[in-house]
Amino acid sequence: MISLGSTVYIVDSMSGFGAIPVSLRNGHITYIISSANKCIEGIPGFAFVICKRKHLLTCQGQARSLALDLYDQYTYMEQSKQFRFTPPTHVILAFKRALDELEQEGGVEGRAKRYQTNNKFIREKMQELGFVELIKPEYQTYIITSFYYPPAPFQFQTFYNKLSDKHQLIYPGKTTETDCFRIGNIGRLFENDMETLATCIKEVCQEMNIDLPLKSNIKQ
Repeated sequence: MISLGSTVYIVDSMSGFGAIPVSLRNGHITYIISSANKCIEGIPGFAFVICKRKHLLTCQGQARSLALDLYDQYTYMEQSKQFRFTPPTHVILAFKRALDELEQEGGVEGRAKRYQTNNKFIREKMQELGFVELIKPEYQTYIITSFYYPPAPFQFQTFYNKLSDKHQLIYPGKTTETDCFRIGNIGRLFENDMETLATCIKEVCQEMNIDLPLKSNIKQ
């Protein structure tokens, strides 16, 4: 990215902050937005913004809602050292602990390494079973991985429910019209967790009378 004078660059990093390296200065970022959970591995409950204070101070009166008035929250906290509304104290404490654990793991690079290991492992195991990735390897990141639905007799809801019965939860939704499902690689997960998931997926496919390895005509 390059600086474009008065252009404001806002980055939505809800699913990447804490595990994907980013430089606010070199990236010419004005605002970057994330939350206490996801790659930080805290619990859901609040979002935060890291920004250029100089630009934030020009935003007075521009908020379209009371709750999301970032300028008002900043100035109020500077004056009173308090949130404008009741703070989620338990979430903040968990966030502090999560940041400590992030540092202990080696920071962003250390966390990224574990997620990359998770991603590599589950992709290899799914390929062995015959599942086809939605995203080409050269465009794939290590946060989440999408796979095409196999041919009949595969039924996603049955697949999802049977995995849930084995205490394995995958994403039930998708962000494309293409028939696919997603497996997250982030959170307090390690290679042995991904191995357990792969084993359960194999068992569920067998329970659904799906021949393995899958035979699919899908091309990436």
